[in-house]
Amino acid sequence: MSPKLKRLSGKEVISVLSQFGFSVYSQKGSHAKLRRVSPSGESQSLTIPMHNELDVGTLRAILRQTSRFIPEDQLRKEFYS
Repeated sequence: MSPKLKRLSGKEVISVLSQFGFSVYSQKGSHAKLRRVSPSGESQSLTIPMHNELDVGTLRAILRQTSRFIPEDQLRKEFYS
């Protein structure tokens, strides 16, 4: 049986991503923009909705986008139960 995605809020996702060097640089309405600079000097950006509980599809999309910058095996322990 495959592991299930945790039910996370926007704040919790931002907290997880801050461990990997992302920080909020802008927020407009209910969406926060996160950014970090990679070791190669490339700017990496993500947008996270600041909802109390994110839908499973939204979490999957965030995980997929984040895995472009961070190895998925490091993210799985934070996003899956």
